[in-house]
Amino acid sequence: MAWDTEQTKKRLLDAAAAEFGAHGFAGARIDRIGTGAGVNKERIYSYFGSKAGLFEAVITIHLIKGLDETPLEGTGPQAVADFAGAYFDVSVLTPKLARLTAWEGLERSIPVGAEQRAVRASNKVAAINAALPGISATVAQDLLLTIVTLSHGWVVGRNLGLIITGEPDDNARRRAHLVMSTRAIAEAMILDSE
Repeated sequence: MAWDTEQTKKRLLDAAAAEFGAHGFAGARIDRIGTGAGVNKERIYSYFGSKAGLFEAVITIHLIKGLDETPLEGTGPQAVADFAGAYFDVSVLTPKLARLTAWEGLERSIPVGAEQRAVRASNKVAAINAALPGISATVAQDLLLTIVTLSHGWVVGRNLGLIITGEPDDNARRRAHLVMSTRAIAEAMILDSE
């Protein structure tokens, strides 16, 4: 029977995303990833070169997917606010996205897969610029950073809601706040640019 390389890589990437999401880069174990994927751990080295190479592949795939699957459609502050809500939804439905970026920030001195991720981020910045004519690229970058940071922060900081409000985290309420805040920021940015 022929070896299905692509299917094996997919199983390894899925197992690695679970392992890195749960334990971070330092705590993740190659043998657990291999076992989780149902393959010999030597395949990891053969396909990805190292644990660091596997981590880079996993985080790059998930972050690119998160941005690519969240379109920004239309123009004006509400279009950007709708994008923020959609990105929040992706972050909540795929919590490993936020966990992987949190681990990356805590454990790695430089971002992994930075070149590919920067291209996707630049595309989204351009979409924000197109949706909010007149704002600078720097302002659009800051707005994207705010949206991503808040979306990821609410996923990895779930216990803060319980501490601050005394209630379990309510994604619908958090999403509504993010959408409202993004709209207000976008409106303020347009006023500042006039």
